Amino acid sequence: MKLQVRGILFDMDGVLVSSLGSVERSWTKWGEMRGVDGALAIKTAHGQRAIETVRKLRPDLNDVEELKLIEEIEIADKDDIEVLQGVPRILASLPQKYWTIVTSATEKLARSRLHYAGLTVPERIITADMVTHGKPHPEPYLKGAALLGQKPEDCLVIEDSSAGAIAGHAAGCKVLATLFSHTVESLSAADWIVQSLEHVTVRALEDSVEIEFEPLFQNGH
Repeated sequence: MKLQVRGILFDMDGVLVSSLGSVERSWTKWGEMRGVDGALAIKTAHGQRAIETVRKLRPDLNDVEELKLIEEIEIADKDDIEVLQGVPRILASLPQKYWTIVTSATEKLARSRLHYAGLTVPERIITADMVTHGKPHPEPYLKGAALLGQKPEDCLVIEDSSAGAIAGHAAGCKVLATLFSHTVESLSAADWIVQSLEHVTVRALEDSVEIEFEPLFQNGH
C-alpha cells in the first residue's frame, strides 16, 4: 500500500513511545488514593484525556485539582518509557513541517515523556490542554491538521487506540492504526492496521510525504 499525504499526525503513547507501565502504575496509584478500582481506572484512562477519566470515575471531585495530581504522578514515573520500533527511522526521514503530535496527555507530561525517551519534540504540538473536547471527538485532529496548515483529508493519523482512530476518522483524516494496545476488532474506525511502525516506511517528496506499508487488515469505509 502506498499513500501520499501532506501531513502526518502522530498519537504519542503507544505510537511513538511506550509508557504503558507508567500509565498503569500511575492510575493504579491514583485509584488507591481515591477509592477507585485500579483496573477500571486503567481501562477508562487509555486513549483519552486524564481530566475526562477523572470526571467519569469521580465526578464529585475537583477535576482540575485531580488532573494536577495525576499529572504529577505520571511525570514522576519514568520507569520503562521507551521509543517504539521504527519511530527513530521514520522521524529522521520527515522534515518537521510535515508532522506533529496530537496527544491526550497534557503538554507538560507529553514533553516530559518525549524528552525522557530522547525524541525530538516539535515546537508546536496539540495536547489535552489545547482542546475543549478530547478524543474520540474530532477536535484534536482538526487542530492538528490546522497546525500543519493542511486540510484534514490530506493528513494521515497514526493511532493505537479506538478513541483515537474514531477521532481521526471523524475529523476526515485517513487513519493508520498499530496493534500496540487494542484489538483489531476495536480499531474498526481505522482505514488500515499494521502490527507496528517497524513495518512502515516514509519518504519526503517536494510537497508531500509518501508512506508505504503492507496492512494486516484494511477496513472499507
